[in-house]
Amino acid sequence: MKPKLLTTLETYDRRQFLHDSIAGATVALVALPLSIATAIASGAPPAAGLVTAVVAGLLISALGGSRVQIGGPTGAFIVVVYGIIAKYGLAGLQLATLMAGFILVIGGLVRAGRLIRLIPEPVIEGFTIGIAVVIATSQLKDLAGLTTGALPADFLPKMEGLWAARHTVEWASLALGVATVAGIALVRRFAPHFRGRAVVVLILSALAWFALPSVATVTSRFGALPHGLPWPHLPPLSASLIVQMFPSALTIALLAAIESLLSAMVADRMIGGAHRTSAELLAQGAANIASPLFGGLPATGAIARTATNVDAGGRTPVAGIVHALAILAAMVLLAPLAGALALPTLAGLLIITAWAMAEPHRWPHRLALPKWELALLLLTAAMTVLVDLSAAIATGTVLGLAMQWWQKRKLAAA
Repeated sequence: MKPKLLTTLETYDRRQFLHDSIAGATVALVALPLSIATAIASGAPPAAGLVTAVVAGLLISALGGSRVQIGGPTGAFIVVVYGIIAKYGLAGLQLATLMAGFILVIGGLVRAGRLIRLIPEPVIEGFTIGIAVVIATSQLKDLAGLTTGALPADFLPKMEGLWAARHTVEWASLALGVATVAGIALVRRFAPHFRGRAVVVLILSALAWFALPSVATVTSRFGALPHGLPWPHLPPLSASLIVQMFPSALTIALLAAIESLLSAMVADRMIGGAHRTSAELLAQGAANIASPLFGGLPATGAIARTATNVDAGGRTPVAGIVHALAILAAMVLLAPLAGALALPTLAGLLIITAWAMAEPHRWPHRLALPKWELALLLLTAAMTVLVDLSAAIATGTVLGLAMQWWQKRKLAAA
């Protein structure tokens, strides 16, 4: 359970600090607009995303079991967080996140990370695809500048609300959003090693600031961003509220554990390392206890930001710490500039993120799966979109384990 930071510091030198500092600053440039976009898509204030990136990102790197894991708010949580806020408000979300943190700490202490391996691969792929669909469609309002009332959390009613508002399209916003998607896609296609998503968002937001005054920005919609972290405070607590929020807390804890451990495994393949599962869960728990105390969101390991860190030369948790401190410095010194980010560009950024999450290049492999595995994948994806994430994972896991048992029994009988 020893944090990787302590291990890596034993042989740390000035040269590695330079590489980690460059990588941390690079990741911060990507994470800053993405954290704001994730918070907005989740129905939370933009500042909540920045607070999460700073507080949770710092703790996940300092206490975690991976050398290169970058933590913060991620797209996978958007569906869950939006639903909790819609039903219980921001205070309910903060209590559920706090409880999830303690669940993760307990999971780390009893070495429960091994249980994640029981979830069948088609279930993991299915709920990832489902989440990607929900994220992408949830961005259509800001992408097109639609004028709507409060949209429902459920997928089909939300789509009906967006369709009913189609006559309110703000064409400058739509053009800017489409340009963001196209620009990021072109950068990814022709310069795959250049992490230019944030650059595209910054350039097009600057264009909107000077030439498209009708386009909504973070500040115009939500007010000015804070110049630092707020004082910590506990959310409202009561026995009945804790019981009420327990299912949501369990969902947050499960999702945080799954995504963080998957991200750590991907990072291991990239650097030829080996993460410490229990230490990683303990760090995720600490991050999700601390984040809501400062008004933040649920946090986990972020696969895209972790990959960016590795590509930029980060090889120790110091890079993740630099990333968190760089975002904090941006909050203190550059809050007005961050507030000038155009909402259609952030929507475009999240649509590209959702596309990457869905890994469309894997469809030939998916279609070649045994029929029952493909059916399980599609069922999990559909339930994630149309029902909810908890039901999708629970149903998919039970059916998957039952089918695995049945297949083994058939082989034994043959």
